[in-house]
Amino acid sequence: MEKRSVDSRVRGVSTGTTILAATFDGGVVIGSDSRASIGGEYVSSKTINKVVQVHDQIFCCMAGSLADRAQNNGFKVSSSWKCPPPPPPFHSVQMETPPLVIAAASVLQELCYNNKEELQAGFITAGWDRKKGPQVYVVPLGGMLVGQPVTIGGSGSTYIYGYVDAKYKPNMSREECLQFATNALALAMGRDNVSGGVAHLVVITETGVEHVVVPGNKLPKFHNE
Repeated sequence: MEKRSVDSRVRGVSTGTTILAATFDGGVVIGSDSRASIGGEYVSSKTINKVVQVHDQIFCCMAGSLADRAQNNGFKVSSSWKCPPPPPPFHSVQMETPPLVIAAASVLQELCYNNKEELQAGFITAGWDRKKGPQVYVVPLGGMLVGQPVTIGGSGSTYIYGYVDAKYKPNMSREECLQFATNALALAMGRDNVSGGVAHLVVITETGVEHVVVPGNKLPKFHNE
């Protein structure tokens, strides 16, 4: 059997980005930076929106190789892979009710687990539903599913664990949580060379969804540059 050679440019799993999600009193904020890089050296885009809408009040963020993120955006899975259950839009049609947040997270969890040898990406899913209100779920590389009140991911997350642990508070107000998420992204983008651009944030509550974009020159400054 012929042995396939490995491209010398492949340097393992690249998670070059910063993604996060946090619950507050009555809702949830999910967000990311907007920089796309190749191999951690070449910035291919400064304006990628990594916050993907799964359903009306459910969004997800992705960290991993850019090729995997692009190919699977919107739950498009290669026919050679094992496919997950019906994605949330079809689920809601079948059930005649809006999907639960955990249902969307479970689709991503099964996708990651069943294709863990090929798919090099992790996901954060956040949203609001009538059963449990605001929720955050994380699916890391390998396909484990964990519910958390706040989570961070990507290469930029390594710089902000201390900030998140110190500053996140349960039952924050909408304004407090939005500022917390903005500050966390700004800190990560200021230190991580493959995170940057603008901050894309989505606020999800029972009443609807609000998109917030914070330009790079409007982000908080925490150190001399």
